[in-house]
Amino acid sequence: MLRAKNTTGLVFFPAFDWAISPTHPEREERLLYTQDQVLEEGLLDIDGIVELKPDIVTVEDINRVHFCVPDAEAVTTESHFISAGGAKTIGKAVLDKKIERGFALVRPPGHHANRVVHGARGFCNINIEAVMIEYLRATYGVDRVAIVDTDCHHGDGTQDIYWHDPDTLFISIHQDGRTLYPGSGFLNEFGGPNAVGTTINLPLPPETCDEGFLYAVEHAVLPILDEFQPELIINSAGQDNHYSDPITNMSFSAQGYARLTEMLKADIAVLEGGYSIEGALPYVNAGIIMAMAGIDYSYLREPDYNPDHLRQPASIKAEIDKVCEDALKLWANRHELTQALRSRDGSDSRSRQIFYDTDNILENQYETIRFCDDCAGALRIESSSSYGANILGIHIPRKACQACIDQANEWFDHGEYGNFSQIFLQDRVKDRYLIK
Repeated sequence: MLRAKNTTGLVFFPAFDWAISPTHPEREERLLYTQDQVLEEGLLDIDGIVELKPDIVTVEDINRVHFCVPDAEAVTTESHFISAGGAKTIGKAVLDKKIERGFALVRPPGHHANRVVHGARGFCNINIEAVMIEYLRATYGVDRVAIVDTDCHHGDGTQDIYWHDPDTLFISIHQDGRTLYPGSGFLNEFGGPNAVGTTINLPLPPETCDEGFLYAVEHAVLPILDEFQPELIINSAGQDNHYSDPITNMSFSAQGYARLTEMLKADIAVLEGGYSIEGALPYVNAGIIMAMAGIDYSYLREPDYNPDHLRQPASIKAEIDKVCEDALKLWANRHELTQALRSRDGSDSRSRQIFYDTDNILENQYETIRFCDDCAGALRIESSSSYGANILGIHIPRKACQACIDQANEWFDHGEYGNFSQIFLQDRVKDRYLIK
């Protein structure tokens, strides 16, 4: 009997009762074809590949990550709780050493969900990877985590949540934001003043092939991961870089995805995008499972795969070489860049407008972060939405120093209810969530 080299767990949650619309590419068939492929290939008959049933996350799990307006139940459905729960199941099984690696094949996805949530953007309501990670940190004491986002779209929500966290390395490989939603993910986005360099973006040109993706992983992602030394590596596994995907412009193959997975050696993969429902997802997901399990994937082929049509022009290679070179320079110079960013005493601030394309909501946000060399820093967010909500969110980071705890409590105590419809305190030191 064929045996997996690495014990690998799978969770399937197609979410039959949730879809953007019956014909929208984000619908349950994304996973049903993959399930058929997994059964036809006999992957669940291989000794060492096991199927697990998803947990359901709690409101407390979501509140460790998000300021949901007005609350978590109002911006989610039961499917969101189970989708994040599927990721949580895999995370628990890895930390309990029941499996060595695992893949949560779940939907709805999550990597466009920011810390503040007024509704859905990019088909995402809550960030399922972040909910899983913060559960694992609260329960198992995990500290340093790396997230490598390989979705074709920049993982802007995950970047937002970990922008100020020096213990979370976020690397996103995606199609250049000048050519694709959400229009972000450039090299000059490299983390807040307390976490410079722990956000790394690798924007790749349209039509990048296997050669370009694997070069970026080998020459930029792996060296940075090796130096960061995470306790866990999470892969936000979007499959929409595939050459047949209908809403993107890349030329990645199932073999390429499998090789990327083999190189990355992620402990946990969580499905994000991918909308070539029949032509790509069954083959890409099967390749990822086989690579995670450490079994031969060399015969895996899409029916219309033709490597002669997926040659990478020299101009694309030169552009990717430059992106990788510049990313490594940013990483190497991160300590010098920190001092340059702290041009003012005490704190920094930024104003942003965030558009929720799925729910047609416009958010205005004003954020203040306290400079700190000892922790991620006290964080204050004022947020108002186009439907009238106006909230104040205060975040005390997981390993906050006493000065940042005092600053955050002062912001919360002095927040005046008349100026805001709700005032939230997300206290990760005491693992509590207060609303007034």
